[in-house]
Amino acid sequence: MNAVLQPRVTRRPMTVSDLDAMVAVEARVYSHPWSRGNFTDSLAAGYLADVLVSGAGELVGYFIAMTGVDELHLLNITVAPEWQGLGHGQALMAALRQHAQRLGLATLWLEVRQSNQRARELYSRLGFEEVGLRRGYYPAAVRREDAVVMCLALSAARSPGQADAVD
Repeated sequence: MNAVLQPRVTRRPMTVSDLDAMVAVEARVYSHPWSRGNFTDSLAAGYLADVLVSGAGELVGYFIAMTGVDELHLLNITVAPEWQGLGHGQALMAALRQHAQRLGLATLWLEVRQSNQRARELYSRLGFEEVGLRRGYYPAAVRREDAVVMCLALSAARSPGQADAVD
């Protein structure tokens, strides 16, 4: 039996030096990616932002979230295409939940494209509930797309398993 070794992946706070790689990943993943300015503004505002990086220094994924009164709102979570399907999205979500719990926040919020079934299923598996719809929230090729609003009460959050752990 041949074992495929996955390179070690570590999580750390996002920095300005990550911007070029993040903009490149955004362009590959999304039809309407965040701009460099969106990332710069988020960092300048002090939003919670982490990256996953491979042992070779390759950007694996990242998230940006904004704190509010007793809540954390996920603004962007992305995994590079070549790293998708390996549990990195789940690991990023576990890290986000840990940050929220460390800050004593009660709720995690997010919006997700209505058509993004893969992400909606991940969020549901993690305990998020669909609680609303924002009509015309996302830009799209022909017309705007609705966003499903999802919420996770941290007291009801499922504890992360071993697969969620990231250095």
